[in-house]
Amino acid sequence: MRIFVTGATGFIGSAVIAELLVAGHHVTGLARSDAAADMLISAGAEAHRGALDDPDSLQRGAAASDGVIHLAFIHDFSKYAANGETDLRAVEAMGAALAGSGRPLVITSGTTVVTPRDRPATEEDAGDPQSVGMPRVASEEAILRLASQGVRSSVVRLPPSVHGEGDRAFVPALIAIARDKGVSAYIGDGANRWPAVHRLDAARLFRLAVERAPAGSRLHGVADEGVPVRAIAEVIGRRLGVPIVAKSPEEAAAHFGWLAGFLGADCPASSARTRQLLDWHPTEPGLIAD
Repeated sequence: MRIFVTGATGFIGSAVIAELLVAGHHVTGLARSDAAADMLISAGAEAHRGALDDPDSLQRGAAASDGVIHLAFIHDFSKYAANGETDLRAVEAMGAALAGSGRPLVITSGTTVVTPRDRPATEEDAGDPQSVGMPRVASEEAILRLASQGVRSSVVRLPPSVHGEGDRAFVPALIAIARDKGVSAYIGDGANRWPAVHRLDAARLFRLAVERAPAGSRLHGVADEGVPVRAIAEVIGRRLGVPIVAKSPEEAAAHFGWLAGFLGADCPASSARTRQLLDWHPTEPGLIAD
């Protein structure tokens, strides 16, 4: 297959490209700059110039492909809602290019679109506009509608921690805060849980999704169903040699900044249906071991 990938030079995207190429696919990645284009070419892919906020470039890339994996998202949490709107327009543009073709469009969301409850979130749970991950919900709804418009559409929900060498997201942010503050902290009793997955396991799931996920699928890229946040803080504290402390919910915003809302969430998630549907079995180290 000739697969168009957005977010192709990112932490997850670079692993997805490698996974696709090893499987024999031809890959074209979205490139916003000459540097990004050079990275793609060096990796063995082709470059398609464009940007997430340029729907015409996305349509052209999708139209020239046998399928699309959409990984790009603007991770500026000060403009989280607006970035969700940009993502929705991107999904709609690529979906329009694929309508009626039966070709796959796989997009990325998060397990945090499901409101926390007394059980792990499952693939059957719809996204909640009031959830922590609310900016992703509209894109999920759009991708599911595309299933009735002749697109083999699916969404891969990733957990708060996608880890591995080169990670620059939530756990590295916690490490940086612990270095800066001189303590490794968690909120409350720290019993709230984060699901997690290694980037290489996630990359394999994206390949399986573009190859054979049924239209209208919700998929969960979850290896660790729920790691207690206190356990994460304890590893960070031991490795940095700093005290491990609890912060009250009232203290959280001042200590953790933008991360507080995510860090306090109890959001375990299951991937049982995804594993059965696509024969996906994570094999890389779990979050705590990594």
